[in-house]
Amino acid sequence: MLTEVSKAQKVRHEYPRPQFQRKEWLTLNGEWDFRFDDEAIGEDAGWYQAEAQASFTRKINVPFTFQSKLSGIEDPSFHDVVWYRRTFEIPQDWNGKRIVLHFGAVDYMAKVWVNGHLVAMHEGGHTPFQADITASLVKGSNTLVLRAEDFSRDVTLPRGKQYWLEHSASIFYTRTTGIWQSVWLEPVSPVHLSKTMMTPDIDRNEIRIRTFLEGYKATEDLKLQITVSYKGELVVEDQYAIRNPEQLRTIGLSDFTDHGLGRLWSPEHPNLYDIEFRLVQDGNVVDQVSSYFGMRKVSIENGKLCLNNRPYFQRLVLDQGYFPEGILTAPSDEALKRDVELTKEMGFNGVRKHQKTEDPRFLYWCDKLGLLLWSEAANAYEYSESYVRRFTAEWQEIIERDYNHPCIITWVPLNESWGVPNVQMDKRQQQHGLAMYHLTQVVGR
Repeated sequence: MLTEVSKAQKVRHEYPRPQFQRKEWLTLNGEWDFRFDDEAIGEDAGWYQAEAQASFTRKINVPFTFQSKLSGIEDPSFHDVVWYRRTFEIPQDWNGKRIVLHFGAVDYMAKVWVNGHLVAMHEGGHTPFQADITASLVKGSNTLVLRAEDFSRDVTLPRGKQYWLEHSASIFYTRTTGIWQSVWLEPVSPVHLSKTMMTPDIDRNEIRIRTFLEGYKATEDLKLQITVSYKGELVVEDQYAIRNPEQLRTIGLSDFTDHGLGRLWSPEHPNLYDIEFRLVQDGNVVDQVSSYFGMRKVSIENGKLCLNNRPYFQRLVLDQGYFPEGILTAPSDEALKRDVELTKEMGFNGVRKHQKTEDPRFLYWCDKLGLLLWSEAANAYEYSESYVRRFTAEWQEIIERDYNHPCIITWVPLNESWGVPNVQMDKRQQQHGLAMYHLTQVVGR
């Protein structure tokens, strides 16, 4: 018998994006209204309308998918179209700000409405997306609706180890459909930072920082203040005028030498620098973001992998990233942390996350506690033109999301012959593999 979720059940309440933190935010994890739509009639029937509450017959505990025990539903059968609904109110002290809605990951295609207005669409089951929902908000209670569509039997869909048959078998596991990472709101100014990409250079003792702005206008007086600290001690402060929505800045770290080793990042010494970004408009701070980075270098010398210019022997475990009660979603942040701790306690210094792009909180703990990571995408099982289109877009989003993590030393777009089963003979599949290699080389550089 299926059980509905209890309001008392714990939700994932930690900040979902540890490398790009703002102080003000509101989690939307927890109890949502939910409904299966096996006949795919919900959109025509207007289930996205605010007054359609009666159409939702179940409750679900977000961010756990309906297939999992922690969702409160635990139904592993095929339901390729599902709907979510909940209400929320905007805090009064957010008045005058732009309101951004974030989804950590929704498997596989998502459409999002706020108060009946379509605000976002996204394809790809493992990467985040967001929408500025300010224009769709009303005073008091707002209604948020999401429609998720999966293609459970499509073997050309980038799905990793999710099985396309009903029951798990062999090396294939239970599917994930719908919301499986955190959902949250945050207020921002009309002009604000949208992302940063940081590249350390230990040979030059510097960090190259590429910043991206949303809402930039060339007529505005904008400056970016950057503060770098190490274990609470100021290292360097920098300020420069913003001339473009995308800008590159290189900052020297004069304290970095310390005999050449003292502040490098490695599994044995996971040293991290804290960095604060403050966007200043007409003398006022309008946006502030906290992040961190690690100074480390990965290279190949004489056929040997080197970490920080020294040969380094990897002792890796292959980790599928499946949890008994949450499937792809960890039951808690502590569970992700404990996975890293146990891996290190067993004598490993790294992990290959096999056929899964993991929750950013896991990458945070790898950075913080010191664990190398081979970052891998979920592949399709068979090749098709639609697979190439879908996978190429998602792979770029994966790299952009995780580019700043010092723990990542290897990017793995393709596993064995997954998605390219005839790679030995089919030139299209060969070129696809080469294209993914070259795409990986250029993103963020």
